[in-house]
Amino acid sequence: MAIGSVDAATANPTSPQNEPEPASNSSVAAQPQSRVLVAAPPSVAKPSIFNQFKPENSSPTLTLAASRDLEGDPTPPWVIDLKPNAIAQTPSVVVPTKPVTTKPNPKPNPTAQAPTTPRPSAPLPRPTTSTPTPTPTPTPTPTPPLPTSPPPTPGASAQTLLTPSPNRLLFPTKPGEVQVRSVQPITLQQALDLAERNNRDLEIARLQVEQSRAAIREARAGNFPTLALTSNLTRSGSAFITQDTQQNSFLEQLGIQSQSGSSTRTAFGLGAQLNYDIFTSGLRPAQIEAAERRSRTAELQLEQTREELRLQVSNDYYNLQNADSQVAINEAAVRNAEANLRDSRAQETAGLGTRFDTLRAEVNLANAQQQLRNSQATQEINRRQLAQRLSLSETATLTAADPVQPAGTWTIPLEDSIVLAYKNRAELEEQLVQREISQAQIRAARAQNGVTLGFVASYDFSRSGTVDTDANNSDNYSLGLQARWNLFDGGATNAQISQRERDREIAEARFAQNRNQIRFQVEQAFANLQANFANINTTQQSVAQAEEALRLAILRFQAGVGTQTDRISAEAALTQAQGNRVSAIIGYNQALAQLRRAVSNIRP
Repeated sequence: MAIGSVDAATANPTSPQNEPEPASNSSVAAQPQSRVLVAAPPSVAKPSIFNQFKPENSSPTLTLAASRDLEGDPTPPWVIDLKPNAIAQTPSVVVPTKPVTTKPNPKPNPTAQAPTTPRPSAPLPRPTTSTPTPTPTPTPTPTPPLPTSPPPTPGASAQTLLTPSPNRLLFPTKPGEVQVRSVQPITLQQALDLAERNNRDLEIARLQVEQSRAAIREARAGNFPTLALTSNLTRSGSAFITQDTQQNSFLEQLGIQSQSGSSTRTAFGLGAQLNYDIFTSGLRPAQIEAAERRSRTAELQLEQTREELRLQVSNDYYNLQNADSQVAINEAAVRNAEANLRDSRAQETAGLGTRFDTLRAEVNLANAQQQLRNSQATQEINRRQLAQRLSLSETATLTAADPVQPAGTWTIPLEDSIVLAYKNRAELEEQLVQREISQAQIRAARAQNGVTLGFVASYDFSRSGTVDTDANNSDNYSLGLQARWNLFDGGATNAQISQRERDREIAEARFAQNRNQIRFQVEQAFANLQANFANINTTQQSVAQAEEALRLAILRFQAGVGTQTDRISAEAALTQAQGNRVSAIIGYNQALAQLRRAVSNIRP
């Protein structure tokens, strides 16, 4: 292949000779002896979502010598414009032939001019000789942009966004109260701290711990006596008219004072009683122990909730990172498909391509746009899932601020990890505590058939009398011991003992079940961690190979020696390789989080 300047009038033997045409750079129609073929940019960074690129410096055009087609006829040379263009704009390949009239350039497609357009990884060599002025490239009909909702605008402070409403009974009634208006980027550590502070499941677990501690105080109150005070006030009288009442009424009419007393009587009483169970056959200590063990169970459940919450938040955050990466990958795939469609339309216009190739490019673009919409929907769902887990305000949503990269390493061997998990997991200790609760309840049930000895002391004071008589006062006290022995209860106590024994056996069986599950969880997470760690290195190489394959496929397609199928396959392979790399990193991080959860009490 020779590099140099080729005259358009002499490159094509079939074109008219000695017909000077005015040169113009404003449109393709001003050059009657040239056809326009859109080519890929000459110097493009690797299409990776993890790399940023800068546009190359300006360069002249590159002219490729003419070759021969399948019938042996010489083909016209290609002039490749190497002048730097805006991102996602392509240089032109000028093929001398019959004049072709093109339509005016429409408005540029904003989607096709995104700042992360994938381009070939290596620039073409720069020529050393001068080249003719390149012909402007016609722009194809722009693809309508994907429908997206308007982005939220920041308005509230970060502290307000990340703090839920203090009113637990908040009930929004207006659409504006639930409309997302702000986006807050956070890191994984910030998400974990917010979950520790705001998560409702963790709040409920803390309240249950406080509830169980109150139950302990209730059980320990049985160690103290009880004191009760009683009082009463009564006023009594006759509901019928007696003979004395009639006589008094007759004497009052005669003006004679009656000497009989009133029949209305008033009485007041006050009493106090003290009770204390001196001996309960072990019932009271068993009840206190059961309450303490139940409180310990609540604390272990709080620990489980906290560890599980850390795992869930980590998975939600990594899923959001994966969704963000898939959106970026699919956006790059859409741009690749748009560039392919532009090249296919330009080749069809130049007579070098077919309508079939253009249709395949349009179908490929439609499929890429559909995958992009689906990934955007998944991204929004993952954002709301993380916001729900962190109990944020109604008008806020989140984005991932951490880059997609491995989150750490695990240096503990598998066997040591299993033993460490047996020591740290709260699930195993919880079943041991449940077994202790069952044993305490068995002792409490047996104590119900034992002897109960109690002390009773009481004091009563009363005052009563009528209006016309002096009041009578009286008081008395009593001290005593009460003993109770339940000789027969129809077998109810034995049935309770049998139930608590089954509860103890259930706790032992669950202990063995949890032990097996914990070992499996550690082994599963350890295997996934090793597999994804190896996949990270493999996918890094496959992405580089796919990028190079796409670059060569684009050049071959533009040179006419490759097919559109090769280019579409290379684009699909690159998209899959990039997705595999992201999946490997996300899978590694999730496996590491799962392994930390399986062992428990392990912090990064």
